[in-house]
Amino acid sequence: MTNSDPPLLNHYGALFSSNSPQLDDPKNRLVIEECQLPLIDLSGLSNHDETVRRACVAAICGASSEWGFFQVLNHGISPQLVEQMRSEQVKLFKIPFERKSSCGLLNNSYRWGSPRATCPKQFSWSEAFHVPLTKVSDEACYGEFISLRAVMIEFAAAMSKLAGLLGSILTANLGHGKEVIKNLCDEGTCFLRLNHYPACPISPEILGLVCHTDSDFLTILCQDQVGGLQLMKDSKWVTVKPNRDALIVNIGDLFQAWSNGVYKSVEHKVVTNAKMERYSIAYFLCPSYDSSIGSFKEPSIYRKFTFREYRDQVQEDVRKTGYKVGLPRFLVSGRGDLLTGSME
Repeated sequence: MTNSDPPLLNHYGALFSSNSPQLDDPKNRLVIEECQLPLIDLSGLSNHDETVRRACVAAICGASSEWGFFQVLNHGISPQLVEQMRSEQVKLFKIPFERKSSCGLLNNSYRWGSPRATCPKQFSWSEAFHVPLTKVSDEACYGEFISLRAVMIEFAAAMSKLAGLLGSILTANLGHGKEVIKNLCDEGTCFLRLNHYPACPISPEILGLVCHTDSDFLTILCQDQVGGLQLMKDSKWVTVKPNRDALIVNIGDLFQAWSNGVYKSVEHKVVTNAKMERYSIAYFLCPSYDSSIGSFKEPSIYRKFTFREYRDQVQEDVRKTGYKVGLPRFLVSGRGDLLTGSME
């Protein structure tokens, strides 16, 4: 068995040698179907016909309620910028593991595998850089990767603008002003995550990213054509077919709580590929740590909590058990449906 870079094979060596039955998770054996997420053309938002504009808004809000996921076209991020970002991302991940893990690149944000895993089904076969928006323009973060900085700055700005637009539409749909989401969110907590999923020839049941929901308002994902994203829909896993021209948007836990369950934060995961590596970039729209998250109407499913309180509780749950309990911890007694216990 050859070594891997990052050293995922070494990290999971005991698992591979024991052929642990914990890999055979019944949840992973549910029927898998390929799906086409709702595809929304955002050019409709600027159409001169009010009917078209309203239809576009309705599609965004409807998909957020029914699916928790949707795709957007004509999103304002050029194919050229996406290709530049992808090219720089590949160069970054190609450097040896020892340098990635020790040279302090991108605010020393490199992560790999699942060091907090307590059982095999919690292992993630992937590596990533988690870059706070406040550090994107910091020259000291880039070292020799000077060309990455200009591309990251432009890409982050474009993703921020798109996230703000979608967030304002979703809050306005609930009867709030479009500025609400802008006032809540903070560059200090929003971030970009550059993901790399190496080919995994060991077992198709090893996940690239474990089953989880996102702990933010919303996430925007730019992925390549390899595929691997799966989400839970109607109690079964469905595979998302990549669309070269589209970005994927999904609702996070905070919007589910803030909307009183109108918008859905849906479990999702990334499966591995035996022969092909996969790259993606995710943008996470988050509020300031002291922002109060409370349902927009009564009776409320969830009690009020701050983003700091939520993140601290999630991290504590993962540290102790390997699992993210998430929103169920903040339910008002006797109200609402529990989210399935998911992983961070």
